[in-house]
Amino acid sequence: MSVRKREWTTPKGEAKSAWVVDYFDTAGKRRLKTFRLKKEADQFAATASVEVREGVHVADSATITIEEAGKLWLKSGDAAGLERTSIDQRKQHLNLHIVPLASAVKLTKVTAPWVRSFQDDLRENGRSAAMVKRVTVSLGSILADAQGRGLVVRNAVHELSKARSGTKKSEKRSKAKLRVGMDIPTNAEIRRILDTAAGRYRPLLVTMIFTGIRASEARGLRWEDVDLGKAQLHIRQRADRYGEVAMPKSEAGQRTVPLPPMVVNTLKEWKLACPNSEAGLVFPNAAGNIEYHQNMLQRGLWPTQIKAGMGVPTGKFDEKGNPIMAPKYSGFHALRHWYASWLINRKSDGGLELPAKTVQTRMGHSSIQVTFDTYGHLFPSTDEGAEMAAAEMALFAINAT
Repeated sequence: MSVRKREWTTPKGEAKSAWVVDYFDTAGKRRLKTFRLKKEADQFAATASVEVREGVHVADSATITIEEAGKLWLKSGDAAGLERTSIDQRKQHLNLHIVPLASAVKLTKVTAPWVRSFQDDLRENGRSAAMVKRVTVSLGSILADAQGRGLVVRNAVHELSKARSGTKKSEKRSKAKLRVGMDIPTNAEIRRILDTAAGRYRPLLVTMIFTGIRASEARGLRWEDVDLGKAQLHIRQRADRYGEVAMPKSEAGQRTVPLPPMVVNTLKEWKLACPNSEAGLVFPNAAGNIEYHQNMLQRGLWPTQIKAGMGVPTGKFDEKGNPIMAPKYSGFHALRHWYASWLINRKSDGGLELPAKTVQTRMGHSSIQVTFDTYGHLFPSTDEGAEMAAAEMALFAINAT
């Protein structure tokens, strides 16, 4: 591998110069790469020589663009048997956010500074902070797939993530805490929902409130998985937004949840009125098939909240000039969050005051860490002052004897 200076004269008589790195890649093919400054050429030569020696070097001309790598990434997802919802999310991130801003960029040009610049471009083009984060994760996944194919050496997204975590170990960043009354309905709001819920969606709402099951688990719930005699329901399957039934995403998702009397009585009544379903679904649509998630929201959760006085102004008005209201809680996860808080809260506050491990099991979390990361701040804190005073008294009582 050599670094040499190249000089030439333009047709206009101007003297030009550049630095050329002349080397052979891992396949024995001669490569030339030109730089404006000698230090840039020397830096590349040093890095490339190590990569060639380790058999991982990829020349710029031998790599592909981000758009091409993204298409290979989608094929990898199909081959791995990812769910349609996951494939759809990949397509959205690639086609709506990554390709419009970085389609022609070669993988070898994707460095940590470039990723930072790409994130800035996303924000300047109206993407939210949450979307920037999700798209960056997808970009890292694209680079990881390309690495496995030998199309790029570095994964700048992962490098950036490691650098960030390394510099902030002492001040580990965490998700914003869920807030009661903002992310988690209050007990009073839950009572208003229960008092207001009516019709065919009342059994669904009552069950989801007092079991914390996910919307996909409710759509896939069968009567054979509900034991009203023992007051239990068993989560054994889920239905995605396309109506495709599959096992819960994790082993912990398969669980047994106890039912309070209100749910048992509600389901007993509902079983008599429930539309006939060949699949034996507990909450089917009117035709007996898997219910659409959007119907559950638009015909169940949202109008119930608005009728219960839990609407928020949208700033829009209907034809009669009446304000159009939106539901305070937009998704079923708010009910799931409330259920978790009910499990955690003190009995004196109307909760069950269950230990963290039981909460993890009831929620179907894959690990206790997930439970603590999401709901750790809701667990009652001990009165350390009272405990220390009691220990002090016990210590002196022992010494006195």
